Amino acid sequence: MSAIRHPRPTLDFTIGTRSALKPVPAGRCLRKRGSLIRRLFAAVLLASAVQTPASAETPATKLTVNVFPGGFNWPLFVARDKGFFAARGLEIEVQPTTGSIAQMSGLATGKFDIAMTAIDNIVAYVEGQGDASVGKQSDFVAVMGSDSGFLSVVSAPAIPTFEKLRGQTLSVDARSTGYAFVFFDMLAREGLKATDYTIVPVGGMTQRWTAMKQGQQVATILSTPYDILAKAEGFHQLGWATHTIGPYQGNVAATKRPWAEAHRPQLVAYIRAYAAAIDWLYEPKNHDEAIKILRANLPSMSEQLAQQTYGELLDPKDGFFRQAKVDAEGVRTVLRLRSQYLPGSPQLSDASRYYDASFWSDAMTPSVK
Repeated sequence: MSAIRHPRPTLDFTIGTRSALKPVPAGRCLRKRGSLIRRLFAAVLLASAVQTPASAETPATKLTVNVFPGGFNWPLFVARDKGFFAARGLEIEVQPTTGSIAQMSGLATGKFDIAMTAIDNIVAYVEGQGDASVGKQSDFVAVMGSDSGFLSVVSAPAIPTFEKLRGQTLSVDARSTGYAFVFFDMLAREGLKATDYTIVPVGGMTQRWTAMKQGQQVATILSTPYDILAKAEGFHQLGWATHTIGPYQGNVAATKRPWAEAHRPQLVAYIRAYAAAIDWLYEPKNHDEAIKILRANLPSMSEQLAQQTYGELLDPKDGFFRQAKVDAEGVRTVLRLRSQYLPGSPQLSDASRYYDASFWSDAMTPSVK
């Protein structure tokens, strides 16, 4: 009688405990293998999905932006700290200046990419009328607006009126650039001629405010929040510029035309981020965070000063220009004042010599990359 031959099971082995290898039927093994392979495949896909964006990410373009120190750089602080620049592929380095002469010299020699400056400075150097020894700079150009400059005439505690400025020493950034002509016009409207006072160039807002506190001059023109600081220390705010002279284009983003054309996508991205920051600042729900950002970037600013600064820089009528748009009428005021108060200046009227609107227009057009 022959032996009964039973089918021989196909075996495989999986690791059970350390002490034994257990036989497992082939079907079960294949199911386990399939499950394991599927899990491994899913893990590989997940890792690939996580790693691919980082490996394919385009490095951020670094731009150096030169500014006058102060709270009026708030949109710049917000755009950087909230990631508006980073989201558009930019890394921003903020560089302070001591005054328009240093700033315009640096722009002329390529020490930085963008200057946040008074458009009057750009007009001056395009026309060859600037105080810095860099000559005529026909390639200087504004590409975006920001604000009116938030300017006011501030005087020492002993000088409560414009009339008391007769025979006194007053300060400006530079005689033929910046906000000097706004100051001259406000003085003239109060009946003061150029021979009624002495003007000395001192430098930027910080330098002028410091010099006035030290008693070196008795009046100057300052931007917010320096006017608030001055009033808190007993100084007088004699007049608010735009309430006296009308619309005025103050701060702009400016650069050199060849650089702008060579970096158009980056410049458009900069304008978009800056404009987005202004929109964000105007949102009431962002008030508390906006104050925190301002104070983080200006550590010496008190909570009270920050709150007062918010009220002025974000005033619905006189605050930052919505969408970072250049004020055309304000530019005409700039050209009129320069033509009127700079001896020997030609009559200036062609704004396109100093402002190229195409970059701002591209920034406001979503389809433009």
